[in-house]
Amino acid sequence: RSRHAGCVPEWLQGTLLRNGPGLFKVGDTEYNHWFDGMALIHSFTFKDGDVYYRSKFLRSDTFKKNTQANKIVVSEFGTMIYPDPCKNIFSKAFSYLLAAIPDFTDNNLINIIRYGEDYYASSEVNYINQIDPMTLDVIGKMNYRNHIALNMATSHPHYDDEGNTYNMGTALMSVHRTMFFPSPDKEHKKPALRKVKQVCNIPFRSTLFPSYFHSFGMTENYIIFVEQPLKLDIVRLATAIFRSVNWASCLRYDKEDITLIHLVDKTTGKAVSTKFYTDALVVFHHINAFEDDGHVVFDMVTYKDSNLYEMFYLANLRKETHEFIESNNVNFSPPVCQRFVLPLTVDKDTPKGTNLVRLKDTTAKTVMQGDGSLYCLPETIFEGLELPGINYKFNGKKYRYFYGSRVEWTPHPNKIGKGDIVTRKYIEWTEEDCYPSEPVFVATPGAVEEDDGVILSSVVSLNPKKSPFMLVLNAKTFEEIARASIDASIHMDLHGHFIPTQEHQLT
Repeated sequence: RSRHAGCVPEWLQGTLLRNGPGLFKVGDTEYNHWFDGMALIHSFTFKDGDVYYRSKFLRSDTFKKNTQANKIVVSEFGTMIYPDPCKNIFSKAFSYLLAAIPDFTDNNLINIIRYGEDYYASSEVNYINQIDPMTLDVIGKMNYRNHIALNMATSHPHYDDEGNTYNMGTALMSVHRTMFFPSPDKEHKKPALRKVKQVCNIPFRSTLFPSYFHSFGMTENYIIFVEQPLKLDIVRLATAIFRSVNWASCLRYDKEDITLIHLVDKTTGKAVSTKFYTDALVVFHHINAFEDDGHVVFDMVTYKDSNLYEMFYLANLRKETHEFIESNNVNFSPPVCQRFVLPLTVDKDTPKGTNLVRLKDTTAKTVMQGDGSLYCLPETIFEGLELPGINYKFNGKKYRYFYGSRVEWTPHPNKIGKGDIVTRKYIEWTEEDCYPSEPVFVATPGAVEEDDGVILSSVVSLNPKKSPFMLVLNAKTFEEIARASIDASIHMDLHGHFIPTQEHQLT
């Protein structure tokens, strides 16, 4: 139970689950990258004005194998573990070649996602671990491949009002990526993943170099998939263990290439025939998407290069800020929130060079090319915000506000902010020696206005005299309503999920 300053709203009832890497050394072995650390899940339960804290390492198979051996024995994306030469390396090598695609770790450290009424710790591989949202215990391990032919799936699904979860995954060594959704089991007798329906297939430009993706966009009627030129080298992935390279090095960014934008009808599963494209970019997080007067509008956080991943190698994180700036300032492109607009009706006889965007509230353009394709020129909304979040009631709908972590010349965000897309005004919260997590919006019961609610963020402090705390802000003004100090060590995390009380039984 926490100590309070200010008053946590009585109406705020539920549990905020958060996930992220929390253990970077096992015995005498260390991970190379922050995204490789063992998953540590923690929860903040809000009940009658009090906040209760709990944390637990995800008891994945990877965690059990590593702790039993007292060393890292399972490879992660940035840390490759090589077979012991004494243990029949030729047999192992042969099985690796036969498999072609490696069997990934189940160290699910990125997010907490929901399928039906079940909650899972997830990363981007075919394994997810179902957890009890109250005790944080693992209930069971799930393999997407038992339900749909996938090697990888995102940790950023979309949820609709009927309780369906939409997600997208990749079948490596195949010719497509698949959009799927498990429909909820109303009686909650079987895992929702047993009832997977396939929405669409989107073909790869190249089977050996499929595009990497971390998230996707969704409106009421359309799926938006951005095929960026950050690509996975399949041959390099399959032979990484022989080349003495990690899986992260199998991602290549081709800045000379274009970025394709696929627009797919959710009902028919068919892609819109128009070819939409833009310049080379890197994207991890979509912010939101919606339909507006014959256009699909979508916003996402983009980069001009793929160096963000490099920033999080632990060797870089251990550098002093000035040293980090000197070594990364030139090479690091800041996140830019950009708006793209796709016209749904396109006359093929439109003269070359014509802008087909008719919306008055954006400067984004989509220009007809000589071959009938459409070149998209985005509008820049904000610079320097990442880990975006919105009032989820406005997901897939026209919206005005989004929240995020302010990213400057450091991998540790020390500010969270709110952007107003209409006025372009920006407000933020910051405090010396404090590092807030991704902001999560929770609406006031019965709220009508989009920003009527609170922002939740777990805050870690470098000051040993200052306890970590759960921060509660007024979402309209970003003024502090309350903070709940936690008498425990709290780790910096990645993403999470707020579960209102009615969705689970508080104890």
